[in-house]
Amino acid sequence: MKINKKGQALVEYVIIIGLITVLTVALVTYFGGYLKDAITKSSCPLIGEEYKPGEKRGDGECVPKEGNSIEDLFK
Repeated sequence: MKINKKGQALVEYVIIIGLITVLTVALVTYFGGYLKDAITKSSCPLIGEEYKPGEKRGDGECVPKEGNSIEDLFK
């Protein structure tokens, strides 16, 4: 009797992919606020604004610089 082991390799690959997926989701969940702050901090100067840190990680935002708001433009 011949034993077919092709299914065993497929199951091993599915387990590996599942573990990588769980690890990726955990890392993005844990570091997501830091990543969002880093992207926001680097994009604020591109639009001529300043970065203002938030109370929690991920809450930072871009705020207009003094003399750079819409109201100042129409004075």
